[in-house]
Amino acid sequence: MRSTLISRRDLDFLLYEWLRVEELTALPRFAEHSRETFDGFLDLCADLATQHFAPHNKRNDTDEPTFDGERVTIIPEVKAAVEAFAKANLIGAAMDERIGGLQLPRTLEAAGFSWFQAANVGTIGYQFLTVGNANLLTAHGTPEQIDRFVKPMVEGRFTGTMCLSEPQAGSSLADIVTRAEPQADGTYRVFGSKMWISGGDHELTENIVHLVLAKIPGGPAGTKGISLFVVPKFLVAADGSLGARNDVVLAGLNHKMGYRGTTNTVLNFGEGKHTPDGAAGAVGYLVGEPHRGLSYMFHMMNEARLGVGLGATALGYTGYLKSLEYARERRQGRPVTAKDPATPQVPIIEHADVRRMLLAQKSYVEGALGLLLYCNRLVDLEHTAEDPATKRDHTLLLEILTGVAKSWPSQWCLEANSLAIQVHGGYGYTREYDVEQHYRDNRLNPIHEGTHGIQGLDLLGRKVIQHDGASLRLLAAQIERTVLAATEAGGEWTEFGGQLDAVWQRLLTVTGWMFASGDIAAAMANSSIYLEAFGHVVVAWIWLEQALAAHGKDGDFYDGKRAAARYFFRYELPKTTPQLDLLELMDRTTLDMRDAWF
Repeated sequence: MRSTLISRRDLDFLLYEWLRVEELTALPRFAEHSRETFDGFLDLCADLATQHFAPHNKRNDTDEPTFDGERVTIIPEVKAAVEAFAKANLIGAAMDERIGGLQLPRTLEAAGFSWFQAANVGTIGYQFLTVGNANLLTAHGTPEQIDRFVKPMVEGRFTGTMCLSEPQAGSSLADIVTRAEPQADGTYRVFGSKMWISGGDHELTENIVHLVLAKIPGGPAGTKGISLFVVPKFLVAADGSLGARNDVVLAGLNHKMGYRGTTNTVLNFGEGKHTPDGAAGAVGYLVGEPHRGLSYMFHMMNEARLGVGLGATALGYTGYLKSLEYARERRQGRPVTAKDPATPQVPIIEHADVRRMLLAQKSYVEGALGLLLYCNRLVDLEHTAEDPATKRDHTLLLEILTGVAKSWPSQWCLEANSLAIQVHGGYGYTREYDVEQHYRDNRLNPIHEGTHGIQGLDLLGRKVIQHDGASLRLLAAQIERTVLAATEAGGEWTEFGGQLDAVWQRLLTVTGWMFASGDIAAAMANSSIYLEAFGHVVVAWIWLEQALAAHGKDGDFYDGKRAAARYFFRYELPKTTPQLDLLELMDRTTLDMRDAWF
């Protein structure tokens, strides 16, 4: 039976026929791997996701975690799945062998992990946060911090979180007030409250390692004064044994519309309920240098942004596959040309509008998956590049694509979930079918790790102009190469290559015009529109890349790829025209609107 989580055939195409990930095994870091180990990893992920994660997805949603004032209760299937994931050594899939990892390419890790996000985003959230936490500490922590905190996370004995937001600050991290007071022994005592902390409290593992943004008294104002600290739930001795309970207290659980299986918490640090070493204050350990915490945290945040994009893609993908299966089985109505009401009803997939909705979903989810795997391949190339100039190019290209890879799937794979509900008709919004939960789960992703508005401001205000436009020029070079290849392929691909080039060139012109106008406020007011247009152009490029990888190959799978690419160019890319028209006008409607007018 075909899986309704992720298409393995599509993964194989994207990894081996398009991105040619086998070539990564020529690099020293991945020399111990092969196509066989890659396939084995993908098989393992598919099996574990299907057997240990998918079966309790609906129960995870209906029987969400509870807090009685003392402890959190979670359904037992979650702990069993978390342990199965750790036992398979998947937490360290892409991490260094020296800390117990498998040292797989990040591209393979992303492909394999998509199965878990499609199967059960609530349960896999604990492990994914742990992976990001461990990667940050491996990059910026001391050898002692790696031994004390990272290795137990890789082993699955500890989990990890990221603690950024505060009730009064939200996404404005310059306004956080959590403070870290230095102690004579070199540690710090942390005092404050953190909000929206996923995985912030539970009893799934022995310990929880919080990465906490806080300000050291006397430091610079705003974001320049933020430092990063390791604050474990239980203190850890030098020999790795657990010590006293740290002064970190769960104040309560947030109850969300989706991702209900992941505890989402308000944590209080230093309120005095616990007194490690006889004093109030949560014991914290400085990561790296003082006042550089936000730059370190961006290591985890950017990784998390790709993870959010992948999660949005996976939820859209499984919704698409389930609506496709339903459309093939559900009989209703007759072809518009059938006049005899006595003729048999047909599967709804035979109706043109249903095919339109399925094609739209296919174009969104397979385009998004291609974009996420491409970005993760850039991570692999960036990490393994020996030439500094080459490394910098990969870094700059990844930076301009990361916000798009987070936001575009969060918007359009959510739309795929909406279409999956529509394909199911009245059954789609009932709890008996999975697609309504997938929509609710996916609706969180436009907010996770920076809203669309934040990503738009970052793209237009920083990324397209950074280093005198170096990132934009690198992306332009990639698109131009694809357009040239499409021209050489001939036929409709020449037409679509020309269409992509025309829209891309107009986007560049409009970008220049927005900055040349001098009205930065108007430009930034429309940055979300810019992000949407930019994202559609990028995904059109990804689709043209996929179409070229399928060029000249026969079979239903390749015909489907070509049809989805055709759909995106004819139905989706033209949506950028009115958006670019609006951007060119430098419209001030939102700026001129007054509070009293609402």
